[in-house]
Amino acid sequence: MEFLRYVFLIAVLTGSTSIGFLISIEYKNRAIELRCFSNLINILQNKIKFTHKPLCDVLEEVSNIKTNARISQIFKKTAKNLENQTCEEALNQAIKEEKFFLNLKVEDIELIKTLGAVLGKTDIDGQMSEINQFNVLLENQIRKAEQEQLKNEKMYKSLGTIVGLVIVIILI
Repeated sequence: MEFLRYVFLIAVLTGSTSIGFLISIEYKNRAIELRCFSNLINILQNKIKFTHKPLCDVLEEVSNIKTNARISQIFKKTAKNLENQTCEEALNQAIKEEKFFLNLKVEDIELIKTLGAVLGKTDIDGQMSEINQFNVLLENQIRKAEQEQLKNEKMYKSLGTIVGLVIVIILI
């Protein structure tokens, strides 16, 4: 009986520590996803500027670049949706379908949605200007995400372990 009690206490400690680590991973993944999105936007910008291909073709090419699968899916679904929707509607639909699988906050998603409002509406120079402005805003989001990661990642790891230890101490 005593053995089962210790096994239960170890399971409680392990479970609470794991929960803390899982929460901390969300902060890390948010920064990674935003950085990946930024990289793909830079590639998109270069492809628009230098290839002069239609937007749906450029989006399809960008989606085939091996990075974060969920971020690539946004580009792939946007390209597919462009067949019968405007760019803004296509991007919003793609984000709506993928946002549950991403670690992005609402403010990140709203920022990404603003990109759809400017793509495909002006000439190449106008799009380059709009994408540059978007990149500045996205870099600010990335910096905020990295600051939150530094602040909260260690805290949640420690908090999970501490809560587990408190529960174990109370149960002893």
